[in-house]
Amino acid sequence: MSKIAIIAGAGPAGLTAALELQRRTQVKPIVFEASHQPGGISRTILYRGNRMDIGGHRFFSKSDWVMRWWQDILPIATEQATTAPDITVTYQNSSRVLTPVATSPLSAEKIMLVRQRLSRIYYRRRFFDYPLKLNLTTIRRLGIGETVLIGMSYCASVWRKTSPERSLQDFLINRFGKRLYKTFFQSYTEKVWGVPCDRISADWGAQRIKGLSITRALAHALRALISRKADIHQSATETSLIEQFLYPKYGPGQMWEEVARRVTAGGGEVQYGQRICGLHCDTQTVTHVDVQDLKSGEIRTVACDYFISTMPLTELVTQLGCTQPLVCDVASNLPYRDFITVGLLVRRMAGGGSHERMPPDNWIYVQEPDVSLGRVQIFNNWSPHLVNDPNTVWLGLEYFCQEGDHLWSMTDTAFLDFAATELAKIGLIDRADVLDGTVVRVPKAYPAYFGAYERIGAVRDWLDGFGNLFPVGRNGMHRYNNQDHSMLAARAAVDCIATQSTDKSSLWAVNAEEDYHEERGATE
Repeated sequence: MSKIAIIAGAGPAGLTAALELQRRTQVKPIVFEASHQPGGISRTILYRGNRMDIGGHRFFSKSDWVMRWWQDILPIATEQATTAPDITVTYQNSSRVLTPVATSPLSAEKIMLVRQRLSRIYYRRRFFDYPLKLNLTTIRRLGIGETVLIGMSYCASVWRKTSPERSLQDFLINRFGKRLYKTFFQSYTEKVWGVPCDRISADWGAQRIKGLSITRALAHALRALISRKADIHQSATETSLIEQFLYPKYGPGQMWEEVARRVTAGGGEVQYGQRICGLHCDTQTVTHVDVQDLKSGEIRTVACDYFISTMPLTELVTQLGCTQPLVCDVASNLPYRDFITVGLLVRRMAGGGSHERMPPDNWIYVQEPDVSLGRVQIFNNWSPHLVNDPNTVWLGLEYFCQEGDHLWSMTDTAFLDFAATELAKIGLIDRADVLDGTVVRVPKAYPAYFGAYERIGAVRDWLDGFGNLFPVGRNGMHRYNNQDHSMLAARAAVDCIATQSTDKSSLWAVNAEEDYHEERGATE
């Protein structure tokens, strides 16, 4: 390996790039990670025998390549005790049969489980399907009068669509109607982002909500009546309607721990507690990086032939020594939303119905305006192996905030009490059932689509001028990617290196939802 690729960050994008470089080139990857474990926001936090998934990571993708890649790292297994029937997996309307590698996950460690998806909205102290289903349960809980008004509002939005769609508010009202938007979308979305929906770019809806609408939800419901069988990989189904997904036995971090192990076993390097703090360039080429050991404070300089960055664009532009006023201004003002997860261990939950100790949901969207809580994960339902004591319920309470605000600045003890009190306030637990808890803060968890983001093209164009620089990943591209999108961007970067191409268009095309943009452009 005569050439070196320095990779900033050991998240899904960075580690995918490292492993693909080993598989497809003679370039040696060296990954520098500031924390002490791989996975980035997809890491698994271990607390007193319980494992936390930060944000919730369903392993499904419309990409055949990503699905095969994951299964190569952690093969599929079932939870059947004695037999493991073949699993039918559909890839873009063509099916294949996969044979699980183990008869029981209890006897195997490095495996993926097949999990059922259930997410619901908690509103007016009641559960509603997510995405909403216009069935008798929903109508009964909303009331006939409210349901009629929602239907009329939707018809009005179909009759008078907003065009062009300039904001997330336009995007949502066009697809769900104004009344449904205000009932189930507006308050939660503004809780997440901290700004009104009319200040958020419609691009966010294109990348996260994608093609979902009332019309498509109804079509999905009708199909479900005809066939109850759901495929694991449903490339023709909108991601918000996926009904099954794959999940590592010990959480998402298990995937990236295994990838990091393979990278080092193949001759690459993954160094932890190391932060890239400076970049050296010769004209439009990154030649060296400064790396700081966060324990000793020592800084050393490492030469490179390629630089793959997952660091926030704000930091990348600064370290490159940008002197262009527009680029510097946009990069320094790109907005982010920060994130806090409270791991809360309780004896039981309310609202379990036929389930004795807890509801059957993977996570619950909390739409109640009288609490700051955004979502609740029930880790037992992601994988039972995340929970140390099966007689307890292990929860993840998610809060969206801004670094330095009143939520972020609370002590861990105060925040644990605050979170437990909120969950009890809305009736999902009894305060006396709380056993233990921990707090995890994640800065820059969500690149935001407002403010300076509208001019981000100037930053991208400037970065594309560096022939051996490849920004990938959620923060690296300032794009709200899922981990499969980050992996696809990493693959595109390796494509460029393998073919010695400086055309970065394939990177930026990942998760750009061109089909949506073409549809929108046709109506403008």
